[in-house]
Amino acid sequence: QVQLQESGGGSVQAGGSLRLSCAASGHGDSDTCMGWLRQAPGKEREGVAAIDSEGVMHYADSVKGRFTISRDNAKNTLYLQMNSLKPEDTAVYYCAADGASWPLCSVLLERADFDYWGQGTQVTVSS
Repeated sequence: QVQLQESGGGSVQAGGSLRLSCAASGHGDSDTCMGWLRQAPGKEREGVAAIDSEGVMHYADSVKGRFTISRDNAKNTLYLQMNSLKPEDTAVYYCAADGASWPLCSVLLERADFDYWGQGTQVTVSS
């Protein structure tokens, strides 16, 4: 099965940047939809960004133009570059993966519905 481990979270001032990494292990990693989810205190789980095995990227409207998702299949690593951070980006960020061929990666992101989650890494943005 897929194992996921996030790193790179921390505290940053509004307008700053952070880069999250996710180390993935397990067979079939390159065939999965991978993404980042987040959950802020008292709020619902939200899909942030996703990338499919071909490298097609999808983003929540709230982060378009600010965040970039990428993956290095050779290293089984997923990244999330977060720029122009806002206080409302404060949340625990989870790396996620799903090996299903259907639904499409964009749908999994919209639903914030992935089979595998990491333990999460805290991102705090102060004003």
